[in-house]
Amino acid sequence: MSLEDIEAIKQLKARYFRTLDTKQWTEWRAVFTDDARFDGTRRPFSGPDEFCASTSAWLADAVTIHHGHMPEIVLTGARAARGIWAMFDMVQFREPRPADTPYGGRGFVGYGHYEEEYRKEDDGWKISLLRLTRLRVDPLPADLAHSPLPPGLLRSNGAGWL
Repeated sequence: MSLEDIEAIKQLKARYFRTLDTKQWTEWRAVFTDDARFDGTRRPFSGPDEFCASTSAWLADAVTIHHGHMPEIVLTGARAARGIWAMFDMVQFREPRPADTPYGGRGFVGYGHYEEEYRKEDDGWKISLLRLTRLRVDPLPADLAHSPLPPGLLRSNGAGWL
């Protein structure tokens, strides 16, 4: 694996986080292989289309912040790699979710790791396995007010800015 491949995988993961948080769902789906598998998520998914559709519906009214840090990336084949990323996420729902549902309430702050497999396809590196392991999840206070951006603050330029 070349340094260019490692950098391309880092760019892929950065795109994963950015497009998830800015709700660019078509671009977010594009980071996964067509046969990608998911583990450690809210429930089992049959593939990336179902995973992306479910996640986009679940987070439609939420403010989300996802960070990945300290990647460890190793080559496992000519066009395959594995990686581990330390992660932090914050999810705040506009309206509290029922307490008896996964991650119910106002939202949560989570800490853990992404364990992933990558495959180099004709159009670049993609995620073929995403496993989310959590070390800790802290619920947000139920009375926490939803905080939309005040007028005048910049929002993402969206797809195509780079």
